Amino acid sequence: MRLVRWLAPFALSLMMMVAAAPARAVDAVSVRGDAPAIDLTGVLDFQHSETDRIQVSTAPGTDGIVRRVEVRGREGGQNWVVFALANNTDDQLDRLIVAPHYRMVNSGLLWPDLGLSRIATITPSTGDRPERQDSATADVFRVTLDPGAVITFVAELRTDKLPQLYLWDPESYKDKVNSFTLYQGIVIGISGLLALVLTILFVVKGSIMFPAAAALAWAVLVYIGVDFGFWGKVLDMSQGAERVWRASGEAILAATLLVFLFAYLNLNRWHVRYSHITLAWLVFLGSLVGLALFDPAVASGIARISLVLIAFVGFGLILYLSTHGFDRAVLLIPTWFLLVVWVVASGMAVGGAVTNDIVGPALLGGLVLIVMLIGFTVMQHAFAGGGASNGIVSDVERRALALTGSGDLIWDWDVSADKVFTSAETEALLGLKRGTLEGPASDWLEILHPLDQDRFRAALDSVLDQRRGRLVQDFRLRTPDGHFMWFALKARPVVGSDGEVTRVVGTLTDVTESKNAEERMLHDSVHDNLTGLPNRKLFIDRLNALANFAKTMPNLKPTIMVIDLDRFKQVNDSVGIAVGDSILLTLARRLTRILKPQDTLARIAGDQFGLILMSEQDSAKITAFAETIRKTIRAPIAFNDREIFLTASIGLALSDPTTPVTDELIKDAELAMYHSKRIGGDRIDVYKPAMRARKTDRLTLESELRRAIERQEITILYQPIVRLEDRSIAGFEALARWDHPKLGRMSPVEFIAIAEEIGLIIDLGMFVLDQTARQLAIWQRAMRARDPIFASVNVSSRQLLRHDLLHDIRTVLSRSSVARGTLKLELTESLVMENPEHAAQMLQRIRELGTGLSLDDFGTGHSSLSYLQRFPFDTLKIDQSFVRTTSRGTRPVILKSIIAMAHDLGMDVVAEGVETDSDAVELYQLGCEYAQGFAFGEPMDADAAMRLLTEERLETAS
Repeated sequence: MRLVRWLAPFALSLMMMVAAAPARAVDAVSVRGDAPAIDLTGVLDFQHSETDRIQVSTAPGTDGIVRRVEVRGREGGQNWVVFALANNTDDQLDRLIVAPHYRMVNSGLLWPDLGLSRIATITPSTGDRPERQDSATADVFRVTLDPGAVITFVAELRTDKLPQLYLWDPESYKDKVNSFTLYQGIVIGISGLLALVLTILFVVKGSIMFPAAAALAWAVLVYIGVDFGFWGKVLDMSQGAERVWRASGEAILAATLLVFLFAYLNLNRWHVRYSHITLAWLVFLGSLVGLALFDPAVASGIARISLVLIAFVGFGLILYLSTHGFDRAVLLIPTWFLLVVWVVASGMAVGGAVTNDIVGPALLGGLVLIVMLIGFTVMQHAFAGGGASNGIVSDVERRALALTGSGDLIWDWDVSADKVFTSAETEALLGLKRGTLEGPASDWLEILHPLDQDRFRAALDSVLDQRRGRLVQDFRLRTPDGHFMWFALKARPVVGSDGEVTRVVGTLTDVTESKNAEERMLHDSVHDNLTGLPNRKLFIDRLNALANFAKTMPNLKPTIMVIDLDRFKQVNDSVGIAVGDSILLTLARRLTRILKPQDTLARIAGDQFGLILMSEQDSAKITAFAETIRKTIRAPIAFNDREIFLTASIGLALSDPTTPVTDELIKDAELAMYHSKRIGGDRIDVYKPAMRARKTDRLTLESELRRAIERQEITILYQPIVRLEDRSIAGFEALARWDHPKLGRMSPVEFIAIAEEIGLIIDLGMFVLDQTARQLAIWQRAMRARDPIFASVNVSSRQLLRHDLLHDIRTVLSRSSVARGTLKLELTESLVMENPEHAAQMLQRIRELGTGLSLDDFGTGHSSLSYLQRFPFDTLKIDQSFVRTTSRGTRPVILKSIIAMAHDLGMDVVAEGVETDSDAVELYQLGCEYAQGFAFGEPMDADAAMRLLTEERLETAS
């Protein structure tokens, strides 16, 4: 008995668990990467709990184990839905779980489901909780399925119904929403225009049919506006209010349809009983609007039944009246038959016989079409016999009216008298005195553009000779101030009884604006919009023209230069794109001033210029001219009380009589420029054939960079960061290098921009972050110091904007056991200020994962100090431009203020670009804690960094 009493509580707990648990585990739905959408409605497991908690069995995982999870409702709900998803692919999949608030399909005829928010929250068996997305018409949750994962989801329902649940690919769902939005906009636009036209016709015509038709059109507009979510943008469309509006809209639709039928058939003429029935029905439908405020479902069900009765009873009445000689009823038969078909189709949809997603929007579009046909029927009846009589306006008068309405000018040449007549407006447009253009046709040659005179004369002679055809000609006429206006002449010859041309009559049209637009388009197509210089297309065209001249002029030796600004992307990030454009415009003007007329300067890429040099033929003078260009670019550019210094890498390709002039010269010059940039920039290199052995164009670099990580060509170097207090090593900054098999070691300047453009920066950044974390863990285990070593890794804008960055960081931290806050992410000031609101949220979540945050290049961008307080940075890195001494031998006065501000915000300070011991001493005196630069060591590999740490530990121990 003691044993029984001792086991009783446990048995009771076990029975409660068994009662709360489902009988079996759910089956997981396999999610394919190529499937745009999966209907989960048929696999849902609906459950009900007595409390706000529920225990469920998960779907078997990859190991075949079924687990149990307990979920607690956030809103105290007791209705649940359980389903499971399995990602059997090798890729991480992002999907949207979508549960629409309202569906006409299967909503029901009596007590219909008028829509509500269906899902309060979704809890997964593993991983992060799905994020709710903003949507006014559906509950949308974003989920991420890792490769091979099997996740069971428990959804807390706000109602006991869930009419539909889909799993969408985000892009496919976006396309679906956009397509429906376009369709809905078209339908609402047509409905609104139809309602407006019928309202205007009512004001103009005054017939009782028009206000009835207009009221029906406005009711349809209101109804489809509620269903499409249009009114939610201007009115209160919360969940409860939307149900009231939908029920009221259906009642109003039924009422206005009844009013139209009564008004169009003029039923009060036939029998007073019809008026009483119609009035009672209207009062009843009007009361439904009040009922909708208290019970929308009941009001909607009654309105739907009324709509069915109006359609069928009305159709029977129309057939009856049409057989008794009532012409109005005959006109309404086709339209009302379509209404009956529409009601039948709607009944099948709300009853669940038709379940396609496009049925609802299609039925609403069909309703607008029916109202449009009703409008045509009303207008056909109202305006019957009211059209204008034919033959009142003669053909000559009609042509005269058309000419006046077109705004064209008359041009008439009396051939026998050799006198031209044109409208007075022609001379007014040109600023000439009246009668100047009236006279012999030869007088027109004096004001025609010289290039148009021969064509004009030949065209007139051709018409006279052929005695038929049509004269179509564009020409320019001169104004008194010397500029020209374009006109288009369209004329036909008039042949007399003798077979000769007696007149040439037509119109003149001012086409100056269109011609100017064509010229601007032609100019813009071959010129750079910012600098006005020729673009790459025109640059190559002029080089090809030189190639044709070179065939007949052997001494013609053009020199091609490609000028590429060094680190201009950092300048753009520092001062902004607008100022960067101004800098490019300034450089273009500087370079143009040192050129001669026979030279061609073009902007062939963003920060890249091309030059065809014809004014110099001697090699020494060409090199000297290139040096002049280099010095011109190096001249400082003043901007907001600061000077910006730029350098450029210049590549030259010299032609000779044995080398044909082709666009290959441009590639040679680019190759020389890349060679100059690869070895540091700010230099001039002349193309040599040996460079072709190292040829690496952009496409080749892109393809090789994609395989660089797989081939272990990406090397990570670590630059020491020291404590200024005791000169001990506090940490390292991770710097990526590409050991190219042909080009040797390449700096980030040469490949990071390419990686960002082709989308490889995410994989590259993840690789650097993971390798740095692993190495940091090795250092920390080896040193066992009180203050563990830290490491900083740079983060790009593409990485920060990705929602998967948090998952990547969590994965890296789980692989490498590093001390909290020692793996630091470095973000530039300009990067976080691109989208400060998003950055603040992301950085806070990154910080919560246990990662340090460092603000790099502080002071070089346009930041906001108010935003800076919101960012959870623990370290501030001062750009080297503030660390270096000025031309007067002093440090910028703002340096001390930056350090003090960082300390007030609770941040450590790292100074970059420290090159001498005196720099370190002065920075320590200003309060700076850390520094990095060539004074403490250049970037080194992991083994060298480990030796440096070991030597420092031995020295400290001794």
